[in-house]
Amino acid sequence: MCGIAGIMYKRKNGHDGVGKALISMLDACQHRGPDSTGFALYYEPVEGEYRLRFYVGEGEVGEKTVARIREKLKEYQAVVLDEDAAGGTHAFRVRFSGDLQKFSYDMEHVAKVFSIGSSLDIVKDIGGAHDVDGSYHVGKFEGTHGIGHVRLATESDVAPDSSHPFWATGFADVAIVHNGQITNYWKMRRRLEKRGFEFNTDNDSELIAVYLADKLSHGTLEDALKTSIDDLDGTFSFLVSTKDEIGYAKDRLAAKPMVMLEDDNLIAIASEEVSLNRLFPGRPLNTFEPPPGTYKTWRRSI
Repeated sequence: MCGIAGIMYKRKNGHDGVGKALISMLDACQHRGPDSTGFALYYEPVEGEYRLRFYVGEGEVGEKTVARIREKLKEYQAVVLDEDAAGGTHAFRVRFSGDLQKFSYDMEHVAKVFSIGSSLDIVKDIGGAHDVDGSYHVGKFEGTHGIGHVRLATESDVAPDSSHPFWATGFADVAIVHNGQITNYWKMRRRLEKRGFEFNTDNDSELIAVYLADKLSHGTLEDALKTSIDDLDGTFSFLVSTKDEIGYAKDRLAAKPMVMLEDDNLIAIASEEVSLNRLFPGRPLNTFEPPPGTYKTWRRSI
């Protein structure tokens, strides 16, 4: 049992902070996943610039890992514009113009990559939403959209690199949060690996992210979500985000809960209604549950 949440403000201006909203939504459903919490946050992109976040550890081990990352960045002629350390992670903002997929795969061989994107920054760690906020200051984030996850560890360790969200390894700006299990995981993974895609975990959420990013590179996010309902076996409710879209898909069995709220200003989606209530305390809400086997996307306004 895990919990997912996502929010998109439809206009760039005139909205509350996405970071604060996601913290409140995830804190409300923390009982679904007390082990770890994560956020996929989207900044305004800058042409030719990318954000990279690595899990490096702490102390001497962390320092040596950061040094290796800097050397690899030099090999790719990626110019470091800014960097920051938080928790056991190290984030870089770089200027880069080469083959992003090759670059991403090589960086994964140096250190564990949490995310790479022109907009995307994934922060995740052990503990609750407020614990992660205390280390990474998620509450100060003021972008237009983001997704988040609270995890109950069932198949892997309680560790930052086992936490969610997952990015689509090799594809910029695509992130996933997922509640459920993909039962044809290895079959789907082998198909993608034969086409040259790399995977860095055995988590089925990473598979969903790479699958969607691959489909998205040849069509729309809506098309990718439509095919996912037939191609992915199992029980699942998931949210996907890109630099300017957010979407959901729900399997035909509908065993994993999902509830939504939409008005002229925002779209908010979560595992439980209590998360949506946190956005509008004391107000009656016109929420609804997506039907089984459905999908939908939303794009932010310019």
